[in-house]
Amino acid sequence: MNRKELIEAILKDKGLNHLTKKDADHFVATMLDVIRKTVKKGDDVSLIGFGSFSKTRRAARMGVNPATGEKIKIKAKTLPKFRPGKAWKEMM
Repeated sequence: MNRKELIEAILKDKGLNHLTKKDADHFVATMLDVIRKTVKKGDDVSLIGFGSFSKTRRAARMGVNPATGEKIKIKAKTLPKFRPGKAWKEMM
């Protein structure tokens, strides 16, 4: 499902016929933007029943180039992390 299909499904499933697709798209875009900005500054976002978004740090490490066998240094980096909530895990 892509973003357009998600917006259409939200409008149809929840009976939000009074909203336009543009309004729903704006809501989805704003929600995602707020989650990204919040996690970027180091705070977690928890949506009960859905999951949690957080920021995690991956330490620098040594790796191996599979083609040549040469050892390479992999830089440290910060990555986003998502953990599904209990209700979502149980549903699966």
